[in-house]
Amino acid sequence: MSRKGWLLFAALSIIWGMPYLLIRVAVREVSPAALIFLRTAPAGLLLLPFAIRRGPLGPLLRRWQWVLAYTVAELCVPWLLLFSAEQHLASSLAGLLVAAVPLLGAVLYRVSSAHEPLGARRLAGLLIGFGGVAALVGIDVSNVDMTAVAEMGVVVLGYALGPFIVSRRLADLPSLGVITASLVITALGYAPVALTHLPTRMSWDVSASVAGLALVCTALAFVIFFELIREVGPARSTVVTYINPAVAVLLGVTVLDEPFTIGMAVGLPLVLVGMVLATGPSPRRPAEPLTGGPPLQSPGCAREG
Repeated sequence: MSRKGWLLFAALSIIWGMPYLLIRVAVREVSPAALIFLRTAPAGLLLLPFAIRRGPLGPLLRRWQWVLAYTVAELCVPWLLLFSAEQHLASSLAGLLVAAVPLLGAVLYRVSSAHEPLGARRLAGLLIGFGGVAALVGIDVSNVDMTAVAEMGVVVLGYALGPFIVSRRLADLPSLGVITASLVITALGYAPVALTHLPTRMSWDVSASVAGLALVCTALAFVIFFELIREVGPARSTVVTYINPAVAVLLGVTVLDEPFTIGMAVGLPLVLVGMVLATGPSPRRPAEPLTGGPPLQSPGCAREG
């Protein structure tokens, strides 16, 4: 990988590990619905010129139903529940739970009729990865809000369904156009509620967190992401997914003084090993991205957040 590729990879790994910390700070004073609007509206407006310049947006209109389905699955529902859950969960735990997305995505992708069976390696990865998720919650169950964990379960399902919809119905459309359209649709959808629930005042750290989510973790992140795809290719660029959970844990523990629990110590390595095994290339054929084209990451950064 070139020096430019390494710099882009390092920047994106950090940026897409940050949202969980920023969300945890922002929801102290901003409601989940208002935070969704404040994140998507600026990001959508900033990405729109890039989307127009890099590809026509007209084809999106002919498949608006699937663009809307992707938006609901990937943004509208998951972000509302993620922001709600982070009112009760540590940011580090939220980031680790979202790490289950590639595992569930591998299941959805590999069991479809168009692709080969899971195979022993991927099956082992799924078992190890989901065992890690169980350890994250189960070992520290007395200190975990299970309602928030259930909300995170829906978040993971939505984040896995979003790219699956893209791979089946939107794979030939420009990824940046789909992302930008989904951000704009989400902002418009939440505007009526959000504009009546905006806080009258926000502390500087909450204001900085909201700005960081919109401008850095969404708008700038996708500009860097597509530059990374051009530099190193779509397959190698997805490796950033494996780094994000560790960054989320590191930031939560060091910046917010969140505890590093026994569950995290056991679950984190299991989740990372499971992700590598479950989403790795087939021994008989090259790995195919979940999106059927340049990999379409979650704007959260999730994968988020």
